[in-house]
Amino acid sequence: MEKKHILMLLAVAVIAVTPLVLYSGLGEDEGYFAGADSNAGPVIEETGYQPWFEPIWEPPSGEIESLLFALQAAIGAFIIGYFLGYYKNKKRKDYQE
Repeated sequence: MEKKHILMLLAVAVIAVTPLVLYSGLGEDEGYFAGADSNAGPVIEETGYQPWFEPIWEPPSGEIESLLFALQAAIGAFIIGYFLGYYKNKKRKDYQE
């Protein structure tokens, strides 16, 4: 095998093993990736901050909220991918002329 194939296999192995190591239960009780939201809430309440307005609409469940977030990410990825492909093909056409 060539050196680049060995490096690719090693990279795939590292990428496959990394989530297993990170989610193995090491860290706090909430999990290693508890996030800033769960830690920031009590700190914000201590300051006495009051929101200026209430949300217009709240999703009925966490699953719907996750769905909307994933949909937003997919639309953004599509737009970025479209323009990257457009400009790459535009460059390719300029070289062919």
